[in-house]
Amino acid sequence: MTSGYQDELRARFGLDVDPGGEAPDDPWLRQVLMRRTHRRYSDRPVPDALVRLLLAAAFSASSKSDFQQASALWLRDRDRRDRLASLFPDMPWIGAAPVFLVFLGDARRLDRLGVLRGKKRDNGAFEGFFNATVDAALAMQTCILAAETVGLGTCPISVLRNRIAEIAAILELPDKVFPVAGLCLGYPAQPGFISMRLPPEATVHIDCYDDSGLEEAVDGYDRRRDARHSIKDRQREPERFGTAEFYGWSEDKARQAATPEGAGFASWLKAHGFTLDEP
Repeated sequence: MTSGYQDELRARFGLDVDPGGEAPDDPWLRQVLMRRTHRRYSDRPVPDALVRLLLAAAFSASSKSDFQQASALWLRDRDRRDRLASLFPDMPWIGAAPVFLVFLGDARRLDRLGVLRGKKRDNGAFEGFFNATVDAALAMQTCILAAETVGLGTCPISVLRNRIAEIAAILELPDKVFPVAGLCLGYPAQPGFISMRLPPEATVHIDCYDDSGLEEAVDGYDRRRDARHSIKDRQREPERFGTAEFYGWSEDKARQAATPEGAGFASWLKAHGFTLDEP
């Protein structure tokens, strides 16, 4: 294997990962392995033409059955942007990033096409919602990779769904159109850091799903991640969960997941055109 990947794979996973053979030496693959989220941006503006090009790249992503059930909203109006950012004061980068996009699941467009072509069909079942969600997520990730290729930094903002009613009002979203995530975009003000990921043995399965080694894999991951970037002094809700002697990624995520997010999102969807039923 090309020696350059060994450094990138160790940076991403915190251990030596051998794909088991020769791999092409490709600069873009190395860039993806080293990608990181950026929340602080320089004052350098992002040209409108570049944003439009990135959006064109975003909508070059794969789409379920070529239905193309994703849209993007480029939030340029300062008043709307400030109103949206004020909902999340702990995330100042939402208002400060040079560009803010919102990627939308758009099940409305297929409904409208059915009416226009005399084949009316309700696209509000679970399948319509799921397909639109995946299309929007694919478009956003393609936008992220395209932006990073030209030196920009990005930060996805999924928390929008936690304030769905206010977000929908600010963005004037019609029925069957919903935010999957926002995306901050700009030239990074600092290098940022690589977020260590779970090892392949925890996430890659061959022929059948097998998580029998999960506990061991996660324990090792917790220790490696703690050695690189400890969060022991930032324990989540100690008054509720106590203080752990060792506080790793898995403990932090278990605590975070114990308080579910997105309250009201499903009911909002059902009030705005989705039944979420079987088709």
